[in-house]
Amino acid sequence: MGAGAPPAPLGFSLGLLLLLGLARAGGAYKPVIVVHGLFDSPADFQHLLGFINETHPGTNVTVVDLFDHSESLRPLWLQVEGFRRAIAPIMANAADGVHLLCYSQGGLICRALLCTMPEHNVDTFISLSAPQMGQYGDTVYLKWLFPQHVKTNIYRICYTQLGQDVSICNYWNDPHHRDLYLNSSSFLALLNDERLHPNASAWKRNLLRIQNMVLIGGPDDGVITPWQSSLFAFYDTNETVTEMRAQPVYLRDAFGLKTLDGRGSIHTCVVPGVGHVAWHNSRRVYSTCIQPWLT
Repeated sequence: MGAGAPPAPLGFSLGLLLLLGLARAGGAYKPVIVVHGLFDSPADFQHLLGFINETHPGTNVTVVDLFDHSESLRPLWLQVEGFRRAIAPIMANAADGVHLLCYSQGGLICRALLCTMPEHNVDTFISLSAPQMGQYGDTVYLKWLFPQHVKTNIYRICYTQLGQDVSICNYWNDPHHRDLYLNSSSFLALLNDERLHPNASAWKRNLLRIQNMVLIGGPDDGVITPWQSSLFAFYDTNETVTEMRAQPVYLRDAFGLKTLDGRGSIHTCVVPGVGHVAWHNSRRVYSTCIQPWLT
């Protein structure tokens, strides 16, 4: 503006300041990367996108479009590699880091991503109704895939080389066949450092780069079994749920859970009355458990 130009009207100045303020506020939010669950696709997350846009306008949200629908049954390590290639550029362009919001089976994929990406810049990992300690229970999904096998027999398929080529079997955790699980699980037993492997120390170090881990679940989920698996609890041999802090992997700090808890980085959010397919569509879940972390 030239020296002789008249001053801008007060309304114009206030309006410009307001726009600049909104721009700064929008730019302050870290990008959010969403990884979907079994049989899902990005189309299933429109409500969640709407909630984020409403409360955190300007946030860069990416629902990764990979392994949709039946493709989500492919082996989890294969999916981890695909998702890693997709999200690495988003992380590289986020100087202040990103948030990782992962639903159901996607929560395990994301934990594997965090463990196997040494330079990741994830601030908060939000695990939305994900079977973090595994699955052991009859569900609609399981009966659709294996109609002749209930939970007491599915280990006969899952704990084979062929079974481990199906994503659900990668986190099938039968408390009555512990030895078979430890010897056969090519994904969860490795991720939990229950099965010895040379990358355990590095994976633990990588996971500990996060600032917060938010664990979301509830007693009316109806699919994750036990539902407390979403909070790192699981069945003992009597099918009694043992909570996270009594789990052997916690007590020996196998993959960093105890360290995260000790520094106050683990946060749980239990919401009753939410069925499994409703977690990412619920405004109540979003407002209570997710929104506070999308800074």
